Amino acid sequence: MKRKILNKSLLLVLTGALMLGTGTGCKKFLEEQDPSNLSPDSYFTLPEHADAAVFAAYARTRIIAEGAGIFSNNFQMLDAVTGTAITGTAQNSDLNNLLGLVYNGENLHVQQWWRGLYRVIAQCNLTLDNVPKINPMDEAQRKRVMGEASFLRAWAYFYAVRLWGDVPLVLNSQTASSPDFAPARTKAEDVYNQIVKDLQTAEAAGLPWVDPTGRVSTAAIKTQLAKVYLTMAGNPLGKGATHYKLAADKAKEVIDYANAHTAQIGLFPSYGLLHAVASNNKLEHLFEVQYLSGVEENPLQSIMLPNNSLSKNISADGSGVGSSMPTRSFYDSYKKFEPKDKRTDEQQFFFTTYYVDGSGADFPLGAPYIFKHFDVVCHGTKGVAGTGISNLNLPQIRYAETLLIYAEAQNKADGAPNADAYTALNAIRARAGLDALSGLSSAAFEQAVWRERWHEFAYEGIIWFDMVRLKKVYNEDNNGFDEFEGHVNKNSGQALQKKHLLFPLPTSEMKNNLNLKPQNEGYGN
Repeated sequence: MKRKILNKSLLLVLTGALMLGTGTGCKKFLEEQDPSNLSPDSYFTLPEHADAAVFAAYARTRIIAEGAGIFSNNFQMLDAVTGTAITGTAQNSDLNNLLGLVYNGENLHVQQWWRGLYRVIAQCNLTLDNVPKINPMDEAQRKRVMGEASFLRAWAYFYAVRLWGDVPLVLNSQTASSPDFAPARTKAEDVYNQIVKDLQTAEAAGLPWVDPTGRVSTAAIKTQLAKVYLTMAGNPLGKGATHYKLAADKAKEVIDYANAHTAQIGLFPSYGLLHAVASNNKLEHLFEVQYLSGVEENPLQSIMLPNNSLSKNISADGSGVGSSMPTRSFYDSYKKFEPKDKRTDEQQFFFTTYYVDGSGADFPLGAPYIFKHFDVVCHGTKGVAGTGISNLNLPQIRYAETLLIYAEAQNKADGAPNADAYTALNAIRARAGLDALSGLSSAAFEQAVWRERWHEFAYEGIIWFDMVRLKKVYNEDNNGFDEFEGHVNKNSGQALQKKHLLFPLPTSEMKNNLNLKPQNEGYGN
């Protein structure tokens, strides 16, 4: 795995300037020397090279939505295991195994997540090792690039440590002669400590509070740090009150800034703006995976569209395969317990009807499908033809999560919700058309926040990690929460086991690197 990363790292540096639709310093770079003769030592000579290197790291974050065999992509892995998702095609065996909780280290999704995350890490290491050597270079620019690379490395390791627990902690560029070229696994707590350190480096880098170009911002960094602290407070580290307090304080910094700068950070007034191309990198979207026609288009669109077997297309590009759908029981749970919830109103978070070819006659779909990632510009809408091209970004950090992190963490840290925690929770509920809550016990308030997280962040790759850190699962029958172990996923009828708190390490990686042994508990040798 690492040799492939090493061989591709410099190539992606050279193409990284395409990221975010910019060609920073391209002419000057091409005049410098023949790219085919470049090495890290000879490449990193101009300030423009620093931007190209970190842009390449941004590009590699697209691992999240890359394809994973027929009718599937990596993004689906984190929804499939929650029990809230089904497939309308059932033609991808790796996806089917995830849905049925019978996956192992041979699973293609598991393998690609591992390789993709470590490619992000490798690119960040290359940047962090070599940008300090560029001379002359404006120090503010150097600090900014180093901060961005530190954030992206933390972003990748945060996924990795939550997926697999103890993982190799590689913090330097690798060659075949590197002493840690075949690294052993590092204790999860040490990985978390490095994640915090990287995020603190990014936080001190002087980045703008918001950045509509898609580069990481201070608001994103602080929210990510709050999320890391919240996770450390729960399973598996169990840091408890101290880290709930750290999470609350860090999230509150973002909330205070947002309250003073309402045009920069806030909740979108309507759910449609959450998946509007014009809203990319704006207001509620604190950090997203970037897509742009001519570089790479959003690959989620066909996965979540109804299968063409319905006899009519509902999109201008006619590419629906319908392999990611909500379970009916989870879809129904929104209004079952809160009848006024707008999130299951038609074409809010879900849709059950659309238009022939994206813009024609009304067409019932026969079941609910996920609408919160639907690109209206690409597919079309009533009377307006689609372009067939999707430039829609993929959300990673929303301000809605900042609010709910604060509400949950403050309540846990102080033993009771304060006025600001109620304000944060009720802001999410108000947009959904729900009544404001007040006067709850600490335990009742906590569960109210959890319910909002389940219903607000479904199909965004967040809920599985909530299940693991809380060791709780939302019960769609009684609106309460079950213990993780023994909870039966309604999509498959299979019960969650202790082993499911972690994913298996990819078998191919363990064969290539014997230092990764042992395999995570419950997945064999």
